[in-house]
Order: sequence, then structure tokens, then C-alpha cells
Amino acid sequence: MLEILLNHYPVLIKGLTTTLVVSLSAIALGLVLGILLAFGLTSQSRLVRWPCGLYRSFWRGTPILLQLLLVYYLLPEIGIEVAPITAAILTLTLNTAAFQSEIFRSGIAHIPAGQIEAARMAGISAWQTRRRIVMPQVFRLTLPPLTNEIITILKNSSLVSVIAVTELMRVSEQIASRTFQPLETYLAAAVLYLAVNLVLARISAHLERRMAGGLATE
Repeated sequence: MLEILLNHYPVLIKGLTTTLVVSLSAIALGLVLGILLAFGLTSQSRLVRWPCGLYRSFWRGTPILLQLLLVYYLLPEIGIEVAPITAAILTLTLNTAAFQSEIFRSGIAHIPAGQIEAARMAGISAWQTRRRIVMPQVFRLTLPPLTNEIITILKNSSLVSVIAVTELMRVSEQIASRTFQPLETYLAAAVLYLAVNLVLARISAHLERRMAGGLATE
């Protein structure tokens, strides 16, 4: 394994970089869409809730591999040509948005209704209430499950190799086929995935402590 890491270090790092670009881009875009969906899921209007619920059910209820293939082959059929990496980011974004929306919906449900009513009586707009009162608390409440979702997307990004995205998993497959050392190669890839996930977990733990400290001083 160490020999694989040393001899193929530049290629593995390039693959890992692609993995991080795809995963973190999807997480960031999915965060925005997930917040919008969460408010849609908690809307009092059925015309808003139902489409959001259908979206959430589809993207949470179907395999991500199937989703990748559908997006990759469907877009050209409707006249939209995209690069494989773009299709990968789009698919992971749509997928994680569904999971993040449920995380945020749960967080919103834990916000005391009295705070919303007090903001309304004070003349604060719904947009300002959500931005300044609701979402800061939701982020504090949902940081652990959000971290789990980030790690899940990072691991699921290994599936984008099926649509010819040269990320860490595809690079590992190429190295294994050239060196005839599949066990050592995949162990090296596992070490890189694990290292990134451990870093993400440490960052999350640090943010949790900071947020807890901020709450304690309020």
C-alpha cells in the first residue's frame, strides 16, 4: 500500500482533488436548495408542500447510481450537453438537497413557535425572521447530521466514476489495472478517503464546541 501511495502520489492526489471539488460543490449548492425545500416542506400551502414532498421522496427513495445514470443520459436527450463532472455535481446536488431539506425541516420544527410570533408582532418580515432568527438556531441544532451528510456525499462520490469522472475511485481502478495490485491500491484509496473524513469530523467537532461556547455566553 505504501508503495502505491509513493509511486502514484500525484495521480491519487489529482483524483482526490476531483473528488473534493465534486463533493463540496454539491454540498454547497445542495445547502441552498435544501434550505429552500425545508421552508417549502413547512409551508402552510399545500401547493408548495406537495411538490417539495414529491421531490424529497424521489431523490431520497431511489439509488444514487440510478440517479447519476438518469441525469447523465437524460440531459442530452432534451438537448442539454454537459460534461460528466457537471452531471456528477448536478446529480449529487439534487440528491443531497433532498436529504438536507429533511435535516433542516427537523431543525425548523424545534424552533419555539413563540419566537416566530414575537418577531411577527415586532414587525420583522418573514424573510428577516428566517435569516436572523430561525436559520442560525437551525444550523446549531443540525450540525451533527449535516456533517454526516457531507461525509455520505463524499463517499457516494465514488459512484460518479460510472459516468467517466476521473475522481479518486476511477484513478484507483486505473492504477490497479496497470499494477495488478488491486488490494494495495484500494487500501491506499481507503486511507485517503478516511483521512479526509477524519478532517471533516474534526472541523465539525470544533464548530460544535464554538457554537456551544457562544450559546453559553449569551
